[in-house]
Amino acid sequence: MRRSAGFTLVELVMVIVLLAIIATISVQFVTLSTRGALDTGSRQQRALQGVVVSEQVSRELRQAFPISVRTSGSCIEWLPVLSATSYIRLTRGPGFDEIEIAPFASVPSLGGARALIYGYGSTTTSDLYDTSNPGPVSPLISSVDNGASPAVINLSAAHRFSQRSPERRLFVVGAPVSYCQSGRFLYRYSDYGANPSQPTPPAGGTREVLAANLTGAVDFSFSPPTLQRGALVSFSFSLEDPRSGESTPVSQEVQIRNVP
Repeated sequence: MRRSAGFTLVELVMVIVLLAIIATISVQFVTLSTRGALDTGSRQQRALQGVVVSEQVSRELRQAFPISVRTSGSCIEWLPVLSATSYIRLTRGPGFDEIEIAPFASVPSLGGARALIYGYGSTTTSDLYDTSNPGPVSPLISSVDNGASPAVINLSAAHRFSQRSPERRLFVVGAPVSYCQSGRFLYRYSDYGANPSQPTPPAGGTREVLAANLTGAVDFSFSPPTLQRGALVSFSFSLEDPRSGESTPVSQEVQIRNVP
């Protein structure tokens, strides 16, 4: 009589144990692979974010009037250069509110714009944020007649400039711009008005989020321009992954050309 074929209980238990081991190994492999892919994607995202943030800061700083840059703790402030030309005649009586210039290639936006003459020499950084009369920075520009001969800048109030430019250069600068850290956030501030003392952070105006996952302090440092080189701004910060706590450090140097 033939014996019937089949599995013994011992064989069945061994198969179940082996399948459980294989399943456990497979799950661990898939888990580690998925975690590795997520970590890699997170690192790439932070690296890209660091590039975007540092590039935006660098682009704006390259347009700064070099001796207007000032830092305090985790804040940096500067006056952006909107346009430049040569002046023919500075303000004169009786009104002291018109500047004769060579025409602009393109008339800059006048919202918050002021005329700045030279600004080097005995002028301090604070003087560039003060529109006292006389001084290197004018009151607000009310209008520009770029089609006249010569072209004319009309000021909103009478002003005498305290210096003359050796090259007769005139710069149109916009309202101050600041970057300041507050906790895990890096903000961009604008349209808050000029103040001889650097506000840290500025009050009022517009505040925009530039980065929202900072860890540690943002470090801004400034080396003033000399006759041999331009101004140099260096800054560093770290971006943190809130899930894993891993951080990515970012550092950048920006050279600001001299514009006497």
